[in-house]
Amino acid sequence: MAIEVGSKVQGKVTGITKFGAFVEVEPGKTGLVHISEVADKYVENISDFLSVGDEVTVKVMKVEDDGKIGLSIRKAQDRPQEDRPKSSGSGRPKSGGDRPRGGSKPPQRPASFEDKMSSFMKDSEERLATIRKHTEKRGKKSRK
Repeated sequence: MAIEVGSKVQGKVTGITKFGAFVEVEPGKTGLVHISEVADKYVENISDFLSVGDEVTVKVMKVEDDGKIGLSIRKAQDRPQEDRPKSSGSGRPKSGGDRPRGGSKPPQRPASFEDKMSSFMKDSEERLATIRKHTEKRGKKSRK
């Protein structure tokens, strides 16, 4: 059986490192499940989730020319669309994602680019003013 990108296969964990787990998907063919692809939540210690010898279902994410196989356990799980965490891919925190419901603040619309730029400029000006103020004080002391 050829390993194809996008396919789900059964495998056996053959090794665990700080950065991921090695899973044998075929005799003689081993791929890596990066620690970020083990679970939907933050994984600090991979041994809390996997052990050598565990049977796991993995999704083949990539097969490189040099034979390296990238795997994912979390993407191999069949879950309804609404249960999947939303990933914006922008590195920004999700609005209201982990905040408890029923709080006093109503959900806010995402800030526009202009709002963000205005806030950045205000913060930047305040910091520069503080730096100038401290620099002027030092300059006067050293001239005396």
